[in-house]
Amino acid sequence: MNIARNFLVTGVLYLLIGLVMGMYMGGSGDRSLTPVHAHINLLGFTLMVLFSVIYKVFPQMTGSGLAQLHFWLFQIGTLLLLVALFLMLGGFVPEATIGPVMSVTELIVLVSILIFSWNAYRHAV
Repeated sequence: MNIARNFLVTGVLYLLIGLVMGMYMGGSGDRSLTPVHAHINLLGFTLMVLFSVIYKVFPQMTGSGLAQLHFWLFQIGTLLLLVALFLMLGGFVPEATIGPVMSVTELIVLVSILIFSWNAYRHAV
C-alpha cells in the first residue's frame, strides 16, 4: 500500500467535491452548507495532501503498521464526519440525533492524528 499516493489521490477527490460544492453554493446563493464545504477542503484536501507530502519526505514512516492505521482511521472518520455534518446542516437529521455520531467521528479523526503524531515522533527524525 502506497500511503503517500493514497492520501494524495483521496485528497484530490475531496478537492473536486469541495470545488463542485463551492460552485453550487455560489451559483445558488445558498450558503447554508459552508461549514461542510470548509471541512471538505480542510480535512479532505489540505490535510490529506499534507500527509501525502510528509509520508513522501519521510518514507521510513510508512514502514510500520501505524501509517496504514492512520490512513484508514482518517478516511473513515473524515467521511463519516462530513456526511454527519451535511445531514445536520442540510436539515435532514436533527442536531440532537446526529450530535453523538459527530462526537464519535471527531474522536476517530483525533485518534488517527495521534497515531500519525506518534509515527512522526518515532520515525521522522
